[in-house]
Amino acid sequence: MLKKHAQFFQSLFIISDLFVISLAWIFSYFLRFYTSLIRAPILGTPPFLTYVEFLLPLWVIWGLLSIKMHLYHPRRIEHFSKEILDIGKSLTLALFLLVAVTYLLKRFEFSRLAFFYFWVIGLLGLTSARYFVRKILKIVRKRGYNQRFALIAGTGELGRKILEKVELYPELGIQVIGYLTRGAEELGNRVENVPILGVYDDVDRIMNENKVDIFFIALPIHEYAYLESLIKKIQGHLADVKVVPGAFEFLGLRGGIDELDDLPIVSLQSSPLYGWSSVLKRIFDLILGGLILVFAFPIMAIIGFLVKLTSEGPIFYRQERIGMDGHSLQMLKFRTMRADAEKETGPVWAKEKDPRRTKLGTFLRKTSLDELPQLLNVMKGEMSLVGPRPERPVFVEEFRDRIPSYMLRHKIKAGMTGWAQVNGWRGNTSLEKRIEHDLYYIQNWSIGFDLKILLMTLWRGFFSKSAY
Repeated sequence: MLKKHAQFFQSLFIISDLFVISLAWIFSYFLRFYTSLIRAPILGTPPFLTYVEFLLPLWVIWGLLSIKMHLYHPRRIEHFSKEILDIGKSLTLALFLLVAVTYLLKRFEFSRLAFFYFWVIGLLGLTSARYFVRKILKIVRKRGYNQRFALIAGTGELGRKILEKVELYPELGIQVIGYLTRGAEELGNRVENVPILGVYDDVDRIMNENKVDIFFIALPIHEYAYLESLIKKIQGHLADVKVVPGAFEFLGLRGGIDELDDLPIVSLQSSPLYGWSSVLKRIFDLILGGLILVFAFPIMAIIGFLVKLTSEGPIFYRQERIGMDGHSLQMLKFRTMRADAEKETGPVWAKEKDPRRTKLGTFLRKTSLDELPQLLNVMKGEMSLVGPRPERPVFVEEFRDRIPSYMLRHKIKAGMTGWAQVNGWRGNTSLEKRIEHDLYYIQNWSIGFDLKILLMTLWRGFFSKSAY
């Protein structure tokens, strides 16, 4: 019955896609020759029937490409952005093939602008139709219809995580019927409300006795000796097989699945800022940082004059800090303490009513105005406007041994301000809380998040009770 349901929904998607691309093709004709949306010279209007006749090769091309790109495979546990990407690839290839066919047939009455209109309208139409249908299916599945039944091998953390995700997203339409385990002593027990149906060797019997559409293999690394026998036993069944690698138990910052050609590779931790994301953040820093520097320059000039006037020593204080990928940088600040402040104590945290501070320095540190010279670090590319605050090498060495996840904060550029700072975790406060906020920022980075942190810095980040 479920197989027939799948074929029914697959047919609906095929019919829907053919209808949408047909409308896009016809609509592109009228946009090109009967509107002036983009003013391009018209050397004559081809007959409408010429475009209608070309629907047949368009259907054939789309049908072949959609099968090749697996557009109609079940996508219950796949993010919608992946489906949009596949649709975009298929439509782009279809467009190139259409152009090639018209060239081979010497059909020069087809407009290049019409082809462009077809691609834009087709992409919007196909993704909108898919989104609408997916939403309807989610509603249907939440009500208990169109369900698929799953069996999970592994009662450890990974197996429980699958159940947690399935229950968190009922719109996936997946119902876990049971677990398989390694030891017979667990039989009869339950994971949450799901029964443990048998041991790994019972997989044949259990799959014959129950309707299983998806078989999840979620073995912890120490149980990988059972993996080969499990896979061999389920090859004679029709269930979809999904393997959650045991290495995912150690999943860290921005982990996931990468590909080397056709070889899947588990990435346990990586930086979120690479490729275009890195370029976008750098452009953001240069444009906004440059504007802030221009407006802040008069204030910086006044502060520099007052620092020189009120105490002996240089205007700026250069301090070695650890930035992205563990590289050191010379971070700039306005000097707020005596020139020989650490001569006797060595590197130490500033404390409340610290006697080493100058009178002006107390005000600058309290208002964070001493940080303004770091705009020069940002313009040089050593720092970013937003990111984890950099620490001194001596403290980094201490913290990396004390907190295993500490070094993950160096996967992106250090910042003038950060998520930890605007939430009050700066200076001599809880290091664990600061790391927690830094890692949250890295996991959820976006330009919008950066803007939010900058606005929060203006609102409440300058003045801090822990800024000594």
